[in-house]
Amino acid sequence: MGSTSEDFSVVVLASDLAVDARPFLSHQQQEEDEDNWHDCSQHLFPDEDFSDLELLQFLRLQGCDNNGHPILRIVGKYYPATVVSAERLKRYVSNKICSELPEGPFCIVYMHTTVQKEDNSPGLTILRWIYEDLPSDFKDRLQTVYFIHPGLRSRLVIATLGRFFLSGGLYWKIKYINRLQYLWDDIKKGDVEIPEFVKSHDDILENRPLTDYGIEPDPFNLTGMPSTTFSYGRYEERWAGREYIS
Repeated sequence: MGSTSEDFSVVVLASDLAVDARPFLSHQQQEEDEDNWHDCSQHLFPDEDFSDLELLQFLRLQGCDNNGHPILRIVGKYYPATVVSAERLKRYVSNKICSELPEGPFCIVYMHTTVQKEDNSPGLTILRWIYEDLPSDFKDRLQTVYFIHPGLRSRLVIATLGRFFLSGGLYWKIKYINRLQYLWDDIKKGDVEIPEFVKSHDDILENRPLTDYGIEPDPFNLTGMPSTTFSYGRYEERWAGREYIS
């Protein structure tokens, strides 16, 4: 009997096998699933006011690297972890990248300079939660994460847990930048704004090179690592009384 467009096949799988059936779906259903997965509209919150977070400028789209990839600049010190809930941070990040980030590859410049886990870190668990909930193509488009002033503890934690804790190949995209001069190998100097406190901190490290390896004392907590705890924003009434931008 000749083949027709209405022919179909049946795949029978044993019930005790842990097999993902998605590869056996029709191409049309797979394409519909992919369209839904890449849909960014579910991550937009047009009615929510993020003006207070915008003023802090801890997350900005600014400049391009030497490959022409847009830069998402993150300044850890500017983020007030004690007054912003994890849920609101997630909504803000999702809204920011979906509404402002252009299509195509991009990179992240993260400044870990003088970050204190009590004040500026939402916690690794929350960061991973936010990253995992972003559209899947976001992870594919991300080319490099320039991690400025990582510190010894950050390196150790990411080296030991990163391969299991970070998905989407993020672990292999992290590039540690101990000194700003190494950043200019990939990004033209002046294309991304570097806060003055980062430059000053870089000068301090230049005179204390052994701090990077944990050999020299660390009186300025230069090697700190974000904690794994949550931030629930219990102190929002203190917002107006604290200064986060220096």
